[in-house]
Amino acid sequence: MDLAAILIEQEQEVNMTQTKKFLTLLVILAMTAVSTVSLGAAEKQAAAGGDKLININTADAGQLVNLPQIGPKMAQRILDFRKSNGNFKRAQDLMKVKGIGEKIFAKLQPLITI
Repeated sequence: MDLAAILIEQEQEVNMTQTKKFLTLLVILAMTAVSTVSLGAAEKQAAAGGDKLININTADAGQLVNLPQIGPKMAQRILDFRKSNGNFKRAQDLMKVKGIGEKIFAKLQPLITI
């Protein structure tokens, strides 16, 4: 092998090592982000009363804002919807409230009851 070929091969090995390190770092960062989001949801659940489910038919705004993705405005929308339409018949009916779609409902479902 000539010197140029050896240098090219070594450079490719260095690039692969750097790429592997970069990808490993990305995986670690992604896992950290997921853990942080999960902890945030767990903290809100703990603030809402631990393992106790929130009844969306009886909860006031203060209780609703303890749910993930529910701020004061969304809590008020839930209360207004309940006032206009009566109690929710099933938890999935929460998706009839403007701003609550499948993704948000998926986060809420394990934390709520009717």
